[in-house]
Amino acid sequence: MWIIIRLLLGIAILAAVEVYFFRKTNNAVKTLFPLFHQKSFGVIKKASLIWINLYPLILIYVFVKFAITKEYVSSPDSALFDYLFVYPFWLAFILMLQTAIYFLIIDLFKIFLFPFYKKGKEKFLSYQSVAVFILVAGFIIYIPLRVIFDYNTISVRTVEYEKQNLPAALDNFKIVFISDIQADHYTDDARLEKFISKVNEQNPDLILIGGDFITTGPKYINKSAEYVGKLKAKHGIYSTIGDHDNWAYRNDYKRSIHEITSALKEKNIDVVDNAQRVITVDGARIGITVVTNTYVSKVPEKLLDSLSSYNHNDFKIFLTHQPRERMIAAAKRNGFDLYLAGHTHGGQISLVFPFLQLTPTMIETKYIKGDFRFGNLLLVVTRGLGMSLAPVRYNSTPEITVIILKNHKQQISNNK
Repeated sequence: MWIIIRLLLGIAILAAVEVYFFRKTNNAVKTLFPLFHQKSFGVIKKASLIWINLYPLILIYVFVKFAITKEYVSSPDSALFDYLFVYPFWLAFILMLQTAIYFLIIDLFKIFLFPFYKKGKEKFLSYQSVAVFILVAGFIIYIPLRVIFDYNTISVRTVEYEKQNLPAALDNFKIVFISDIQADHYTDDARLEKFISKVNEQNPDLILIGGDFITTGPKYINKSAEYVGKLKAKHGIYSTIGDHDNWAYRNDYKRSIHEITSALKEKNIDVVDNAQRVITVDGARIGITVVTNTYVSKVPEKLLDSLSSYNHNDFKIFLTHQPRERMIAAAKRNGFDLYLAGHTHGGQISLVFPFLQLTPTMIETKYIKGDFRFGNLLLVVTRGLGMSLAPVRYNSTPEITVIILKNHKQQISNNK
């Protein structure tokens, strides 16, 4: 039932965005280029609508077939199919969403300035049409360039964590945190190789992974494990499971997790499920508590408290897939230093807007990317590499997060 509700909601949103966008652009073209509007714009509009909606029609077929038969179905893994249907749809949809925000602001101004608008309606419509034209033209150029940039770029973000009385052995200890690799048709060998090589270039002491090794389907399990197996760290590589890792086989979560964890363990990746690992560095101890926190696997209320009762280490790390309020509160309560999560893809599709990050991810969490302080607890949400739902990133560059531990030296002042 839920899949049908999601399908209907998606269709409604797409229809509303398309109607609003084409209504605004139609009025702008009619005002600025009346001859072109009369002769050609109608044909172009109809052709565009048919073209960009072919891919959603295929998705509707996939959703309906899955809902009825429970049989896993996907669109073709074909570059020709992608460039003809998939990318045109997503670029057009992002364009419509992106410009719709500013169209709404213009409409709100019309309401606010209604008395003045009535007097100078023609002049206002002319200004509005110019604004619409500039917005559409500007974002037609910016959006594909930004999508290409985010597909081909991997940023390295460094975070320093200072702690009082940190053992000397852990001073300048380097943790590399990654998540959401999501090997699939779009995150292919070239992207995986580039990402893994860049992680190894950081010369990490420890690598932690936030899960989501694949996007969906069993086809890419071994490929993901192959590349993750090339990671190198002095004190080991530890990981949790992500929600997409449950969906290699849509109707068999246990089989999905078993095949992924088995493939990773063959490559010496320790996939931890609701347990703790302790590594020792010249006598200093780092405790890593790993909790499986996905849509499929819910976290028992007292689990974290139970695991924490054994965590008497010099530095305490809590590793899970998703940033959750309840889990953050529990990590703070139990004296953890770091809470590491991925899942959000940094928003993946983040619209350009002053001072705000507007992204669908806001519906799920306010911890979209970056660092968040809760007393002594630092929550780090990394942007990851891969993509889900949409095979593009927009204003969300893939990320490797490097966390360097530092001994905080207190300033002592002598009062005379």
